[in-house]
Amino acid sequence: MPRQLLKRYMPTPERIRNSKSLRFMGTVLHDPNLWHLTRHSVARAMACGLFAALLPIPMQMLLAAFLAVLVKANLPISVSLVWLTNPITMPPVFFMQYKLGTLLLGAPERSMPLELSITWLTAELQHIWQPMLAGSLVSAIIAAAIGYFGTLLYWRFWVARNWKRRKMRRRRQS
Repeated sequence: MPRQLLKRYMPTPERIRNSKSLRFMGTVLHDPNLWHLTRHSVARAMACGLFAALLPIPMQMLLAAFLAVLVKANLPISVSLVWLTNPITMPPVFFMQYKLGTLLLGAPERSMPLELSITWLTAELQHIWQPMLAGSLVSAIIAAAIGYFGTLLYWRFWVARNWKRRKMRRRRQS
């Protein structure tokens, strides 16, 4: 795995521990498992981050951090994955989740206006929240599972490829 690349952009544990805004966490952030780049900690971080990213809730980063601490996943990766859903990607992602929810629940689709407004959203919220919630939960669980197992498979592929390359270099040198 490209550890050097990840380590270059990740904050150090000491920097996080010394952050004044995170002192309320106490010793929770002192767990070294939250900072290691191992196959399982990164795979768990992928699952936590993708799950939190696909939920239509405020403070997704807080949820991703809580889940990462709970399952001992890599904290920086988990929190940074939440930014997959950002103000640019949220509308199409949430719209597709709504469509998935209507398909799963058999609910009729509500027509979308050309321009979204808070007035329209508050008027239609009672009709769209159930399909939206169902679609987002299903897509979040599926994305988390794909992220977890995909990371484990990719990591195994990466290690096997490096072993083969190393073996080939040794043969050439002999």
